[in-house]
Amino acid sequence: MIHSWSIARRLFVANLLIVVAFIAVVGTATYLDARDRTYDEAGLRMAGIASAIAASPLVLEAAATPDPSALLQPYAREVMAGADVDFITIMAPDRTRWTHPRDEELGRPYIGSIDAALQGQEFTEVTAGTLGPSVRTIVPVKDAGGTVRALVAAGVTVRTVDVAFAARLPALLAIGLALLLGGSLASWLLGRYLRRVTRGWGPEQLSQLFAYYESVLHSVREGLILIDTRGSVVMYNDQAAELLGLAASSLDPTRPPQLADLPLDDGLRRLFESGRTVKDEIILAGSRILVVNQAPAKGPAGAGSRGRADVYGTVATLRDRTEIEALGNELETMRTLSGALRAQTHEHANRLHTMVSLLELGRTQEALDFATQDLALSQRLTDDMVSSVDEPVLGALVMGKVAEAHERGVQLDVAALGSGTVAGVAVQDLVTIMGNLLDNAIDAAADGPPPRRVQLTVESDEEGLDVTVHDSGAGISAAAAENIFRHGYSTKQSGQGSRGIGLALVRQAVQRLGGTLAINGRRGAKFEVFLPATLPAEPAEPAEKEH
Repeated sequence: MIHSWSIARRLFVANLLIVVAFIAVVGTATYLDARDRTYDEAGLRMAGIASAIAASPLVLEAAATPDPSALLQPYAREVMAGADVDFITIMAPDRTRWTHPRDEELGRPYIGSIDAALQGQEFTEVTAGTLGPSVRTIVPVKDAGGTVRALVAAGVTVRTVDVAFAARLPALLAIGLALLLGGSLASWLLGRYLRRVTRGWGPEQLSQLFAYYESVLHSVREGLILIDTRGSVVMYNDQAAELLGLAASSLDPTRPPQLADLPLDDGLRRLFESGRTVKDEIILAGSRILVVNQAPAKGPAGAGSRGRADVYGTVATLRDRTEIEALGNELETMRTLSGALRAQTHEHANRLHTMVSLLELGRTQEALDFATQDLALSQRLTDDMVSSVDEPVLGALVMGKVAEAHERGVQLDVAALGSGTVAGVAVQDLVTIMGNLLDNAIDAAADGPPPRRVQLTVESDEEGLDVTVHDSGAGISAAAAENIFRHGYSTKQSGQGSRGIGLALVRQAVQRLGGTLAINGRRGAKFEVFLPATLPAEPAEPAEKEH
């Protein structure tokens, strides 16, 4: 049954038992201390009364007479009534009572210890006498020479002391009850807070739930990062560590790191710090293209102040889109080639119709000349591409862009020195860089004034590869040049498809390859890219065999 209790109930019961045990221990100690203090106070009061009587000259005078009781008995009764004591016994050194609350006890021996008093010392004890158990103090009466001439005993019965002690018990009980109520209230308030925080779950359920969450966090293929309202990273899973380049070790929840202390990309750090809600936003982080979703982490509705949910921070999920973008670039290249083939098919059909019409009109020589010129033009364009760019994929890309540019009324000129490739640079990266630069250049030239031209220059040597794309468009302003490589920024009109990612991908690829990217040109835009060569290490020469 206890296993089904929530943490709040367990804490309330535990605190209540602790408070009860504390009150029992403290109450017992206080009870005993109060009782001892009551008896001590009674003894001190009896000592004062007995000492005052022993100092009276009347006692010495009466002790010298043949009948001391005649003088001392009325005196003792008067003092008992005024001092509120149960008995005052004045006696001879041989224990013979001279005074007593009961007249029939006069002349009889005193019951109790008198040895210390006979030696001249004051003595207090609790013992039983004719009136029952009592607290009494015995004081010697000395003459001028120091001889003990009489003894004075003043006391109160234990029953009287207990009545005085019982008068203190209500205060002790009130203090104990106040502690019990205060402890119970504190336990109830703490239990209520824990019930709200833990949602009424027990430690076993929370432990099981935490184990489930840990398994989920480490098994999902999406990166997950939790950030509190102070900008501290509370938790991230293995996938997030891989995508963001963070340490895969678990975080210390008592000392979470700040966002500023983690090696994050500036754009990603600004997004996390803003805490704004985003859905499928693309962020370029180093060599990766990440799709980020971010939302506030809220508590249960009604748990916060005024019924509003508490916001504990933000939770962000990360998906790697790098491979998807690479596939998209390849698909775009295929579309470009397909468009080029469609355009060439259309042109070829027109030329065939022209030659058929010339033949039908009987102009055979003109039809032959037209076919020869068209074949020579096509062969020259193919020879130029093959001789300029040795890489077949790049050659196909450039030929497709030439056909696309021709369709849009733009002349694309290609000049190449070297093979058009460079050691250590993947052709996929070259397709990304050249494809996006040519797309932007053709768009800019098509929207600009005639003559509409794009110049592509590719130079490669042992140091690296230089790619220059120059268009005759409107150019790029100084303000736009600062933001043109930022993801999401575009100088084109909105509504023209996915904008603001092409040049960002170019910059990302160039930076990953350790190259440089610059913008120049007075008329139109001129993009200059340099990619350094990355030569593989030379194999070690085999050692000569010993003969």
